[in-house]
Amino acid sequence: MKTTQPTVHAARCTICLVRHGETAWNAERRLQGHIDIPLNDRGLAQAENTARHLELQGQRFDALYCSDLQRARQTATALMRRQGLVATHDLRLRERHYGLFQGLTHAEAERLHPELYHRFRQREFELAFPEQGESLAAFSRRVHEAMHEIARRHAGERVLVVTHGGVLDIVHRLVTGGSMAAARRVAIPNAALNWIEHTAGQWQLLAWADETHLRDALDELP
Repeated sequence: MKTTQPTVHAARCTICLVRHGETAWNAERRLQGHIDIPLNDRGLAQAENTARHLELQGQRFDALYCSDLQRARQTATALMRRQGLVATHDLRLRERHYGLFQGLTHAEAERLHPELYHRFRQREFELAFPEQGESLAAFSRRVHEAMHEIARRHAGERVLVVTHGGVLDIVHRLVTGGSMAAARRVAIPNAALNWIEHTAGQWQLLAWADETHLRDALDELP
């Protein structure tokens, strides 16, 4: 008996985004930005659990993209092994550069730089942090550019993207049309699964913050 294979929509790109596993600075609630912090033991276990979960669910992918920062690369390692893929490192998938806030907890940043911290929490779009920090405007532009390029390059395919909480916040707003000025209203846990699609120039949210394979994953800082 002849069987037919399911047809893949030629213009559809399905993307599963994974936030990196937990780091010591995540546990301490420190702003990491571009500082290259490795996963802690819990984060390494989370990365392995995420990769195993996708494999057990029969989820297969055609490509894997990853931030070049260590915490993302370590998370991608387990996925590479189980998916048989080689990661493409893309600097545009890095976390936002928080300038002089990097390495500080939110409480420390508010105490040491109260006016700047208030403007940060108000989500001023053009505010660039001192000491080579990045504005929300510049950050969102590079994330949008990376996601659109991945979707165009892999039309008709399925892609894994390993990145950071701030990037995922931008992606969620891109896909849902959320305002960049509004406070974040969705969870972004370490090592959770976030599914989106791109078809004929349009984005669609499929599922967000799936952490059924995890225990007590930390949410991204606001």
